[in-house]
Amino acid sequence: MNLSRMLSAREAEGRPVRVGIIGAGKFGAMYLSQARLTQGIHILGVADLNPARARDQLAHIGWEPERFAATSFDDARAHRSTFVTDNADALIAADGLDVLIEATGDPAAGIRHCLQAIEHGRHVIMVNVEADVVAGPLLAAKAEAAGLVYSLAWGDQPALIAEHVDWARAAGFKVVCAGKGTRYLPHYHASTPETVWDNFGFSREMVERGRMNPKMFNSFVDGTKSGIEMTAVCNATGLLPQPDGLLFPPSSGAGVAEVCKPVTAGGVVTLTDPAIGTTEVISSLDRDGNEVPGHIQFGTYVVIEAETDYATFCFEEYKMLPDSSYKYAALYRPIHMIGLELGISVASVALRGEPTGSPVAFHSDVVATAKKDMAAGDLLDGEGGYCVWGKQTPADASLSEGYLPLGLAHNVKLTRPIKQGEKLRWTDVVIDETSQAVKIRREMEARFARPNSRAAE
Repeated sequence: MNLSRMLSAREAEGRPVRVGIIGAGKFGAMYLSQARLTQGIHILGVADLNPARARDQLAHIGWEPERFAATSFDDARAHRSTFVTDNADALIAADGLDVLIEATGDPAAGIRHCLQAIEHGRHVIMVNVEADVVAGPLLAAKAEAAGLVYSLAWGDQPALIAEHVDWARAAGFKVVCAGKGTRYLPHYHASTPETVWDNFGFSREMVERGRMNPKMFNSFVDGTKSGIEMTAVCNATGLLPQPDGLLFPPSSGAGVAEVCKPVTAGGVVTLTDPAIGTTEVISSLDRDGNEVPGHIQFGTYVVIEAETDYATFCFEEYKMLPDSSYKYAALYRPIHMIGLELGISVASVALRGEPTGSPVAFHSDVVATAKKDMAAGDLLDGEGGYCVWGKQTPADASLSEGYLPLGLAHNVKLTRPIKQGEKLRWTDVVIDETSQAVKIRREMEARFARPNSRAAE
């Protein structure tokens, strides 16, 4: 618990941690609003495809004009200000940069920027979970081989869930299930950017005030982001996805141990291996659309198992959010603060050399699944759009069946008609096998396929 003290020491020494961020959208803006107030941190540069929009964003979140008036990276270093640019390559190469935050949300861009950062000796915080689930295990391995840190983003739910799992294991508990809350009903899988706000329950005033991107927020409603984030959790913790992915059962925070315990114990989750836990996302809505009292739509949780009679007694004695048998108990965090908390990752990576979650295996994948019937020649529009949503799928099944990763389902044409609900395969689209993202994905598959996958034979 010394990160703030370590940052203060860097401030006093006059050598702040120099940070660059690519992408000045919602997550980036939330982090930058707090970075302005954090001792020991210097935002060297902000790269965005639209620098004028980025500057407007900085002004919107309270940055004084002189803070981002630098005319170059040299100027930014000399006067401890920030240079805003559309040149991400130049930011990554800028002298003195310690940590790169990749916050674009574009899988191909995230992979490219990460590899460049590793080449230039920069630690990487991958806010871009979309890139992480396409090739994260390989990217993390490449960073480690270079003596660098590749980290998930604290404040985003995967890193918080990974911390829950780490807490449980370090305390000697068996993890049964870990996950988060969301707002879910089955028909949301067909949600589009046109229907997202009604499904999300946000008013138009809130949407406009928050400058919310409908395509991005639609990925939360249609089930995609849940699949992406639980895949990141599995790959970072070694948990195994359920055979058919997520069920989205309704539950309160206090009731999650009753719901997310094994089917064999009266719960809903299926453990592929009884010794290894799984992931599940709980809905804040009952299937009739009513709100669950005490839900944790924006929270995270872990369910643990008592393996001794004494631990079972303690679960009961201390009211540790147990199930009815007192064999299972839960810990949950009711909210997450998204980019407002990202400074924890920055400090941990730069000062301790320790990630706040990082992929170590390829256990789970996110598969492009049709939202509607489509014809040959139709162009897919990726995450949060009108065509596909992302379903969590065991990596073994994804590889053996040749399923198409959601992160590569953008701006590609179908080669045959597809029915609503069908999982797409690589052979169903025209893929550019020479693109960097595809080649890195193929390299990741070859290196991290589990031995029991036919793709590894």
